Amino acid sequence: MIPPAVPAALHPLVAAFLTDRDGVRAALRRYGSPVHLVFPQIFAANLTALRAVLDAAAVRHRICYAHKVNRSAAFARTAAHTGIAVDVASAGELRSALSAGFPADRIEVTGPKGATMLRATLAAAATVNVDNLWELTTLAELAPPESAVPVLLRVSGFSGSAPSRFGIDLADVATALELLVRHRDRLRLLGFAFHLDTAATAERVNAVGDCLELIERAYAHGLAPSVLDIGGGLRQVFTADAGGYDAYDHALRAGLLGRGPALHWGNNTFGYHVAEGTVHGGPVFHKYANTEPAAEILAELLAAPLPGHGGRALGAVLTDNLLDLWLEPGKALVDHAGITVAQVEFVKHAGNGARLVHLDLSRDTVTAADQEVLIDPIVLAEVSEPRPVGVYFAGHLCLERDLITQRQVRVAALPSPGDPVVFPNTAAYHTDLSAAQAAMHPTPAKVAVLHRAGQFVLCPDLDYLPGGR
Repeated sequence: MIPPAVPAALHPLVAAFLTDRDGVRAALRRYGSPVHLVFPQIFAANLTALRAVLDAAAVRHRICYAHKVNRSAAFARTAAHTGIAVDVASAGELRSALSAGFPADRIEVTGPKGATMLRATLAAAATVNVDNLWELTTLAELAPPESAVPVLLRVSGFSGSAPSRFGIDLADVATALELLVRHRDRLRLLGFAFHLDTAATAERVNAVGDCLELIERAYAHGLAPSVLDIGGGLRQVFTADAGGYDAYDHALRAGLLGRGPALHWGNNTFGYHVAEGTVHGGPVFHKYANTEPAAEILAELLAAPLPGHGGRALGAVLTDNLLDLWLEPGKALVDHAGITVAQVEFVKHAGNGARLVHLDLSRDTVTAADQEVLIDPIVLAEVSEPRPVGVYFAGHLCLERDLITQRQVRVAALPSPGDPVVFPNTAAYHTDLSAAQAAMHPTPAKVAVLHRAGQFVLCPDLDYLPGGR
């Protein structure tokens, strides 16, 4: 069986770049293979789309680019240039943000922080998104009395939401408020924050309702919070054909049950549980099925009725109460703004009959947390007579696990050595989250792609300066 195709959605700028096959090959010759390509202009366009939604809803807001999504200096500098803020989660990201040009009042430090990180944050005079009571107590001890540190309290434990390792449980907020009152000369409460591991609007609305009650409790303590930070989690759109995704998923499950050709390698079930002739549960690759752009998800949230407020929309309630909405998008800002290109080394037939297309990169270079990617890589080869076939893409590590795709992928014809293979939409976590230098392979180069005066221009990521400078 030839597996169904799952074509990737491509931004028009990326699609135009890939039509110039000679240009792609020239990039590989100049920067080596594999190479990560980032498109700052698409980052800026994604930001414009989110800003348009917020402006249309007349919501006072701050967008904080979640730096952890990608190490790219070009993205960080683009974010700084556009005037938004940044969310950093390590000392390295803090240094990157300062180097990119973010002033202290546009830097927010999130995630769990030890004493060393808290001291670095205080030295930078950034806002602290406090994750737990220990952090809050330690901040009060470390902070100088002459200027109160701006803090957000990250809270968790909302009814109906999955347990989270992050945040101060709702039951402990009273203790946090007492600490803030006791140390008001050293700590200044800006507001409350949360992060949910879901994009479901109903859960976010519920969390917002609980946070508004916390704001009222803070007022009663003589504090003056004015910020509600709803974190990130806005989804990406990976596939250009939702029907293709569904067809592949159906064929994959049939293969797992032995009712069709196997599309999976070995015993991999991709998160499914197979028992009693049925496939149970959901796949690890479910996020690749989403077709709703981040801007639409945000618009839906702002328009959602907020329980207990007379059916008024969430955005209107925030505006009426003079509250600032903070967001921490990462994936949404780099959606479609990055690709990874590698080259075919050779093709071989395995003993089980599988066709293996070996590339000069590893699975860790293009997957997030080792999760299977359910959009197809693109082979840039001249195919005079298509002969579709299913292949597995294999990596260059001397490890059985280094199959870049642990599922069969449909290609128009068997590739040849030297053919470029493009992994679409890799900017969000795929390139950096699991990146390693196993077997002493070098880290791939990261290069910014610019479109100026009808021409594509490439420059090393670290050399990119926004605004044509």
